[in-house]
Amino acid sequence: MRAARLPLLALTLAVGTAAPRLAQAAASIRGRVEVMREPPAAAARPTIGELSMPSPRDLPNRRRSVVYLEAAPQGAFEEHEGRAVMDQRHETFVPYVLAITVGTTVDFTNSDSTYTNVFSLSKPRRFDLGRYAAGQSKAVRFDRPGVVRVFCEIHSHMSAFILVFNHRFYATTDADGRYRIDNVPPGAYTIVAWNDGEARETRTVRVPEEGGVVEQDFVVR
Repeated sequence: MRAARLPLLALTLAVGTAAPRLAQAAASIRGRVEVMREPPAAAARPTIGELSMPSPRDLPNRRRSVVYLEAAPQGAFEEHEGRAVMDQRHETFVPYVLAITVGTTVDFTNSDSTYTNVFSLSKPRRFDLGRYAAGQSKAVRFDRPGVVRVFCEIHSHMSAFILVFNHRFYATTDADGRYRIDNVPPGAYTIVAWNDGEARETRTVRVPEEGGVVEQDFVVR
């Protein structure tokens, strides 16, 4: 299994040397991530079921990206006691990429008609949920920032990513590739576009003292 090549600095998010104060006027950074690259097909070993009649299978949305600030504003580090869901549908993890904050619990549901066994060997959060049937769900709490690669022990073609941040200045792109990060204090930031396992593009943006909206697009090739 090939580890995701995303620098941990991007998710541990060290405070910038000239970090602005949260009390100042905040702004929004928004834009679009255009993914031009064609993701390679996922290699997988044949399963027992495929030797007879294969079950329906969806393709993961590998164009969905995450945009985030490389260094968070001072005082922005926080733990979040929320919940999120990563489902299994038609032998596919949905969503393919999930961005959360430290302290979030993820429910791994099984909406397929077969058993699943979700696991990860990633250092930020290792787990193995064991086999569980359709209609069931198991939960994992993520307490450390970093990139967590998720697999299914039963279906070798299945994989997904969970990006765990210790601040809230990130956004996942929508179906049109658009994103929006709100409540960003004034200052200069490095903003990163992450797609399909890697930080693909970085830009420098400056949020003005008066706030407002800052536009920043990305093209991933």
